[in-house]
Amino acid sequence: METAMPETAEAPYEPTDRTIPTRSRERASYDRELVHSILDTAYVCHLGFVRDGAPVVLPTLYARVGERLYVHGSTGSRPLRMAGEADPGLPVCLTVTHVDGLVLARSAFHHSLNYRSVVVHGTARQVTDPSEKRTALDALVEHAVPGRSTDSRPANTKELAATAVLRLDLAEVSAKTRTGGPNDDPADLDLPYWAGVVPVTTTRGLPDPSPDLSPSTPLPAYL
Repeated sequence: METAMPETAEAPYEPTDRTIPTRSRERASYDRELVHSILDTAYVCHLGFVRDGAPVVLPTLYARVGERLYVHGSTGSRPLRMAGEADPGLPVCLTVTHVDGLVLARSAFHHSLNYRSVVVHGTARQVTDPSEKRTALDALVEHAVPGRSTDSRPANTKELAATAVLRLDLAEVSAKTRTGGPNDDPADLDLPYWAGVVPVTTTRGLPDPSPDLSPSTPLPAYL
C-alpha cells in the first residue's frame, strides 16, 4: 500500500542585505509561518518612507492576504498619492511589533524587552482594481474583528472613492524575536535587586454598546 508523503513546510524567505540584522543575528528568522503569525496577531503597522528628502513613519491599519499586505489610507494622504503617482511605486519599510514582556535585570544596562517583530522592505503600489480593492477592505475589517466584514454595510461608491489602499508584497521580509529572562553579568548575580520578567499581554475587554444602539440588537457571537 502506498503511503502519502507528508506535506512539506513552506520555504523560508530569502535573506537579503536589508533583512540581515547587524546585531543579535541569532534572534532573526526568515520562517514564513512565524512571520505570518506575527503579522496576523497585531493590529497596527508603522509605514516608513521618504518625503521631500526626510524620513516619515506613519501608524496605520493593515491586513495580510496570502503573500501580500494591504495598508489602509485616505486618498488625500501623502504616501497614497506618492504610490499612485510614481510609476515604479513607493519604496517603503513596514514594521509590526508585539511586546511580550519587560525584562528587568540587576543592572540598568541589561534591561530589555521580550518581543516579536517583523520588518518588510519593498515597493508599495496603490490598489486601483475595484475587485481587489473590495477584497482588501474586507480583509482589513476581518483582520481587526473576524466575522465583521459580513456583519456590516459594505462601503458605497462614495466611500470607496474616499478610501485608498496600498499593496505591498511579502518578498524581502524578516522576523526578530527575544524570549527568556535577563542576561545579567555573573558578577551582578549577588546584587540585592529583583530580576525577572513582567509579562505584557493584549486582551479585549467587554463590548461597550453605542448609546444609540437599539436594545433589541443582539451582541454578535464573534464578539
